[in-house]
Amino acid sequence: MSWAAHDLEPYVVQKHLGKRVAFVPLLVGSYAPDLLSKWFVYGVTLVGVELKADVPAQFHRGWPGAGFTHSLSFGVLIGLLLYLVWRNKVVAYSFVIGQWAHALTDTGDTVGSMLLFPFTDHLFAFGAWAYAGQTGRYVDAGAYFSGLGFVWDGIFVVWALLSWRVLTRGYFRETVAVADPFWRWAGRYLSETTLVALYRASFFYGIARWTAWLIWAHVIRSFTFDLRWGGPRWVPRVYADELNAAPACKCPGCCSMRPRLGFYGVVALCAWTKGRCSIRGALDEAPRRRPGCRRPRRLKRRSQAERAG
Repeated sequence: MSWAAHDLEPYVVQKHLGKRVAFVPLLVGSYAPDLLSKWFVYGVTLVGVELKADVPAQFHRGWPGAGFTHSLSFGVLIGLLLYLVWRNKVVAYSFVIGQWAHALTDTGDTVGSMLLFPFTDHLFAFGAWAYAGQTGRYVDAGAYFSGLGFVWDGIFVVWALLSWRVLTRGYFRETVAVADPFWRWAGRYLSETTLVALYRASFFYGIARWTAWLIWAHVIRSFTFDLRWGGPRWVPRVYADELNAAPACKCPGCCSMRPRLGFYGVVALCAWTKGRCSIRGALDEAPRRRPGCRRPRRLKRRSQAERAG
């Protein structure tokens, strides 16, 4: 999991895509996979009752569990629902971009994400840093900011700082507010100064969060740095192959069935996308008739009998 990247990803995307994306659905999409599941990884107390998943990693990233929220199809499904409600394709695909950015970023730890669910429950994981959510919020934070996780978030911190122009009032007025209908609606009730402050909030929260946790982990608590791949090694880690274990037949045919189905699904999706692009390219290259121009009528040749008459 990432502790600051999800706060900063939308600003990086905003910088590169400009008016082609709507910021609010982009930000909501970036938070969406963990919005209703992360609370139960660490545990939350309501009215004196503690609610916590028995197997946090399985609940967070696996199936059965809420791991489907980290799949690419989840972003597409919610994007389609947004389009059906608001009939705005920019809002729809902006959410998809944000959700995909989150899902792909979370493949960096030792558990990963079920990117191709429901075609397969395979967890795609690079294993660069340890997944230790089951140890509790503070140990998990200490581990994350002692391994390559904090380096990964640091890349987004630098990238976001290099994109500082997206924070200016002029950029907000000319680009962000123009492309996103939320700001036009909110502008009827709030001043521009308030809107700009709300727009900048996640940026400063992400920067402050990364800095504060880094100081806490190594100045206040003195956790040990371990920048080896999959580290830190001093924390109990959860791996992708420990989750989604099938209790049924384990023969090679059954074990490879769903990954194979996922592979076929990806091939079909690529073929469909390529077909759409080819058709669109052919239509763009086809000569178009200018408006107001009519094709010259072909005069029929009269027969010799008609000319003689």
